[in-house]
Amino acid sequence: MSRIDETLDFIPTRIAVLTVSDTRQLDDDKSGQTLVDRLITAGHTLADRKILPDERAEIAQQLRDWCADDDVDVIISTGGTGLTGRDVTVEAHRDVYEKEIDAFGTVFTIVSMQKIGTSAVQSRATAGVANGTYLFALPGSPGACKDAWDEILSKQLDFRHQPCNFVEIMPRLDEHLRRK
Repeated sequence: MSRIDETLDFIPTRIAVLTVSDTRQLDDDKSGQTLVDRLITAGHTLADRKILPDERAEIAQQLRDWCADDDVDVIISTGGTGLTGRDVTVEAHRDVYEKEIDAFGTVFTIVSMQKIGTSAVQSRATAGVANGTYLFALPGSPGACKDAWDEILSKQLDFRHQPCNFVEIMPRLDEHLRRK
C-alpha cells in the first residue's frame, strides 16, 4: 500500500496552472484557484497561471511554451475535458505529448466513480509527458480538481510517496533528448 516515507525530504515542484474557459476570469476561476491553493499548501511553487479560451491551437501553444520553460516542472490544466464541441483541451494536450500516461485517466475515473457514480464516464481526464515536463488535464469543476489533487497528484508529486512517484523519475523524463 502507498505511504509517505518521513525520512525523506520533500522536494517541491514548480507547477503552472491553466484554466481553459470561454467565460472565466481570474476572480471567478474556482477550479484554478482550488489547484493553486492545494499546490501551495502542499509546499510546491506556482510557476505561472493563465486562463485561455477553448481554442485548441492556443492551448497547445501555451503547453509547449511551458514545456520549454526550465522553471516549469508540471502543468495542470482544468476545463475543456468534456464531450461538447468546444471541449478541446484533451486534443490540445495530445498534440503536445511525447508519451501519454494512460493509467492517469483510469485512476481518475475510479476516484470519480466513488464521488459521482457513473457520471464519471463523461470525463476525459488525461496526462502525459513532453520535454521533461508532466502535463495533466482535469475537468473544470472544483470538485474534480480537489479529487484529482487529493487522491492522485498530491501523492504522485511528493518525492516521499512510496513505493514510487513522479518526482523521483523526473530527472530521467528527457534522457532521450540528451546526447549520449
